[in-house]
Amino acid sequence: MDIFAIIKAQMAKTVPFAAHTGVVIEEVAAGTSIATLDQTDHTSNHIGSQHAGALFTLGEAASGAAMAGGFSEVMMSIRPVAATAEIAYKKVAKGRITAHGRVEGDLATLRTDLDEHGKVQFPVTVTLKDDSDAEVAVMSVQWNVRDQNKRSQA
Repeated sequence: MDIFAIIKAQMAKTVPFAAHTGVVIEEVAAGTSIATLDQTDHTSNHIGSQHAGALFTLGEAASGAAMAGGFSEVMMSIRPVAATAEIAYKKVAKGRITAHGRVEGDLATLRTDLDEHGKVQFPVTVTLKDDSDAEVAVMSVQWNVRDQNKRSQA
């Protein structure tokens, strides 16, 4: 099993709320991810569309999977924390929603910064689309990653 398959398999265990909501991590690669959320009674709101909180959970999970894919070689020695998140809801979201996460910035540079400074900050952009490929939301999650084996300089 390759490292991306391991990350994908571990996401449901390490983020039980996302799994409870119904988020499925479909793909993890170097700094990218795809996650899906089918609409169910417990993810729907009062107007029959996907609840904003369910969409936020999907986007945050996709961002975490992209982050983990980008730092796959050192996942066991880092402590990643989502520091901030912003979401813009663009269109009523109905049915299955697919989230595409992408680490912003050059992965090699981010890993060098982590190695040199013991910490790194970067955004992950997530685009959420419905089955017609219409963009329903855009999210940005700021990740703070620390190397647990190094003391970071302030």
